[in-house]
Amino acid sequence: MTRVGMAGSAVVVLGAIGVSTGLGLTDVGTARPAAVAAAAAPVAAPPLTVSPVTAGVTTLPSTTSSKPAARTTTRAATARTTTTRSTSRPSSGMPCSISGDGACVSLSAKRVWLVQDGEVVRSAPITSGRPGERTPTGTFHVTWKDADHRSSEFNDAPMPWSVFFNGGIAFHTGSLSRQSAGCIHLSDAVARQFFRTLAVGDTVVVVT
Repeated sequence: MTRVGMAGSAVVVLGAIGVSTGLGLTDVGTARPAAVAAAAAPVAAPPLTVSPVTAGVTTLPSTTSSKPAARTTTRAATARTTTTRSTSRPSSGMPCSISGDGACVSLSAKRVWLVQDGEVVRSAPITSGRPGERTPTGTFHVTWKDADHRSSEFNDAPMPWSVFFNGGIAFHTGSLSRQSAGCIHLSDAVARQFFRTLAVGDTVVVVT
């Protein structure tokens, strides 16, 4: 009884193994756990998605020191006004005709005109020769000059700024209230101008 029972059990076991083998079941002893088998199988890695990296731009602080703006100095243009000093020429009224440099004397008008380049540059009062010693009329020319002349005829009388044009007759500094012995008396300032302006050879016209 006992052998039969064991044999039967063995047959049953063998049968069961055969059935298992026929069905393609893995041997129980060699069966791996499902988790290990799953790990052994190659797994396709999911594709990597690389996000584009934007390079960061680092803004460095400016090392250029801001210089103050150049100061522009605008110099206001000052309009220079040139004042032309008007030299009032004496009204002619001159009774003589002199084209170059010279002098004109009017005995009746008791006046003299200084002429340069045919233009009157000065007119001034005079005194001339007293009766009996009248200043001769006519056209003459300057013969010589003496800034500190003294008369040899009239007791060494001073005749400053003398401009001689007819013998011993000359323009010179003298009294404008007292008549002369034939010369033409001028104020000192006018006599100086005549002396500096007139040259030897210049024309002198004396009219009544």
